[in-house]
Amino acid sequence: MSYTNLLYHIVIRTKRSQRTIDEAYERELYAFILTYVKNRNSVLYRINGMPDHVHILVGLHPSVAISDFMRELKTATSKMMKASRTKFPMFEGWESEYYASTVSRSHQEAVRQYIMCQKEHHKKANLRDELIILCKKNGISFNEEYI
Repeated sequence: MSYTNLLYHIVIRTKRSQRTIDEAYERELYAFILTYVKNRNSVLYRINGMPDHVHILVGLHPSVAISDFMRELKTATSKMMKASRTKFPMFEGWESEYYASTVSRSHQEAVRQYIMCQKEHHKKANLRDELIILCKKNGISFNEEYI
């Protein structure tokens, strides 16, 4: 038997960070992501976001590679959103880059709270600044040109 803790904080952003996720329909997107996660024998702990990005706190099953999970998640949600043009009329897709960092169980609640308070948080900080802070805090090297 394997003993794993594959808890990730993930951020995906829309193409060119366009504000294409209408608050009136974000719960529909989040429900779709919840189903996607469950279908991979994984656990969604928290999801929230803004019109230009989504934060996810997810525990992945050991058989699921993060790169496969992200590629398939972005493909599936893109198809769903493009098929729902009346709800997501301006959505063009997701940026190819994403943020993903492992989270220890001792920090799970703090990350969950952080994700839960996204709308309040973004009254003070924009997505670019947020991603730079997250990368620096977690020792992830990045190119500012792509953030």
